[in-house]
Amino acid sequence: MVSFIDEILKYQEFDYAAFFNQLTDADVQRIIQKDRLSVFDYLSLLSPVAERHLEAMAQKAHRLTTQHFGKTMLLFTPMYLANYCVNQCLYCGFNVKNKLQRKKLTMDEVAAEAAIVAATGLKHLLILTGESSQQTPVSYIEECIHVLKKYFSCIGIEVYPLSEEEYRQVIAAGADGLTIYQEVYDQETYSELHPAGPKRNYQYRLDAPERACKAGIRTVNIGALLGLNDWRTEAFLSGLHADYLQRKYPEVEVSISPPRMRPHIGGYPPKVIVNDKNLVQYMLAYRLFMPRGGLTVSTRESAELRDRLVKLGVTKMSAGVCTAVGGRADTESVGQFEISDDRSVREMASMLYANGYQPVYKDWQVLIDE
Repeated sequence: MVSFIDEILKYQEFDYAAFFNQLTDADVQRIIQKDRLSVFDYLSLLSPVAERHLEAMAQKAHRLTTQHFGKTMLLFTPMYLANYCVNQCLYCGFNVKNKLQRKKLTMDEVAAEAAIVAATGLKHLLILTGESSQQTPVSYIEECIHVLKKYFSCIGIEVYPLSEEEYRQVIAAGADGLTIYQEVYDQETYSELHPAGPKRNYQYRLDAPERACKAGIRTVNIGALLGLNDWRTEAFLSGLHADYLQRKYPEVEVSISPPRMRPHIGGYPPKVIVNDKNLVQYMLAYRLFMPRGGLTVSTRESAELRDRLVKLGVTKMSAGVCTAVGGRADTESVGQFEISDDRSVREMASMLYANGYQPVYKDWQVLIDE
């Protein structure tokens, strides 16, 4: 079976440093003027040389985003259903070895949390669990979706990788979106960071978005956790992955997220510092490479930076965020990581209006519930 792993293998021995060293300012300027970018054009825009051309990239990114998405911003919020996990990811607060209170919401608690979120007006929800198929089996996720679709028109899932048949099951229950991060595309680094647990299976996770596409998911959001490896390489492979999915499954809405590491229980420090300028360059390069691709920025970033990013290609932002299981009703619950932007949905909407943008609470509705 053809898989994105075949694309990854093409670049396993690629000399990124040599490629970057032969680039000139004229090369980058010429690429910015092109209507369609090749994968190597995209890589060129991620180069150190391209750092000198961010203003020109920003202007084009803004024009392309306005052309394809208008001056709108889709708002959503995450809801943590459980934090049980069997993996030992070194960088994650839910690591099975970390000492924290483990919890799984009952259906009554799911409904109570949903009512609080729904009162803000949001209709797009992303539900999350730790990675434990024993504590949060597919049947539990389906049951939660059945409760939540009474409150929300769009329900995305961010859970452990499922089989194609299991994705069909959650789609049939009412889920229409998938968010799943490869965390790091470099296979050697991936093995180091995932010493135990089913998440050690690199390719099973890598192929998860494609299995969801085959199962009929409506939207897919992917990416790498920035800080775990060289950001230019990870940004390049994330973009290639998004391009691969979009070309192979044109009926699916494909997006990326560029999350940066945040403080969490366990305290694993970033191996690589990705500064604001690096993050902006990644987002601009991706927008020029995939003009119609979605781009999500979460509350891992500060309010000040998110305000500045509104006009630089972003299409979707989280608001009114809590990363603790049932944390909106139970304020003592511990979150997966610390957020940087704790603004409410109303405050985010006000910021968007002040920038001349329309906050969008709902852009999807299933009319026939089978």
